[in-house]
Amino acid sequence: MVKVAVLVSGGGTNLQALIDAQAAGKLGTGKISLVLSSSAKAYALTRAENAKIPSVVVRRRDFESAQEYDHAIVTALQEHGIQLVVLAGFLSILGTEVIDAYRDRIINIHPSLIPSFCGDGFYGLKVHEAALAYGVKVTGATVHLVNEITDGGSILLQKAVAVQEGDTPETLQRRVMEQAEWELLPRATAMLCEQIEQ
Repeated sequence: MVKVAVLVSGGGTNLQALIDAQAAGKLGTGKISLVLSSSAKAYALTRAENAKIPSVVVRRRDFESAQEYDHAIVTALQEHGIQLVVLAGFLSILGTEVIDAYRDRIINIHPSLIPSFCGDGFYGLKVHEAALAYGVKVTGATVHLVNEITDGGSILLQKAVAVQEGDTPETLQRRVMEQAEWELLPRATAMLCEQIEQ
């Protein structure tokens, strides 16, 4: 069994997709063993509680430096024996200590087809606003490994989603989540857990 931590900052819709996949036996050898939130008010914590998954809150503002914050994250992960880290709407940028501790074992879901609409400043609705402003006909989601470059790690999985006439950033965001993110993230998690087990 591979112990998985899911890092969240908000509502936790991608966390819920992972919880549902685990309940359906679709996480392979993976088991969600910790939910770590950067916000004490994140609804994702309620989802974790409902699923009887341990959770911890590590807030950036409780630490004087980014390095101290990173160290606190690594400590929390190691205390729970975590082997794979899944970023599911985690709005803090991870620093060197976390990335080094879990090299090639941190994955992120990004709501576009990387390399489009990614990198610093592209998150949440901003990604969909940019896609609509540019006039693309196809967008989607990407699961990638996390390295020192924002959205710069190796791509694991991608799925395209058509942009429809009259789409708003909100309607597009919802469709990308439903048609791509919620399918890709559990699949990538299971895939990496299998690699770790080998």
